[in-house]
Amino acid sequence: MEFSADDRQWSLESLEKAYQQGYMVGLTGQPRERQPYRAAVPAAAWEAGWDDGRAQYRLAQKSA
Repeated sequence: MEFSADDRQWSLESLEKAYQQGYMVGLTGQPRERQPYRAAVPAAAWEAGWDDGRAQYRLAQKSA
């Protein structure tokens, strides 16, 4: 994996924000393609949030 200069300009706070954004997208059943980040590190945080949100979305669908 190749890293860009954008990958070195993140903070724990910005990664938490990316995770929360991804979580909300996954939680509402929206597709992973909505991932807005070009830099690898925040994109990975967003995708981790999306994975967790999507898991909760699926659980809610099963119990509905």
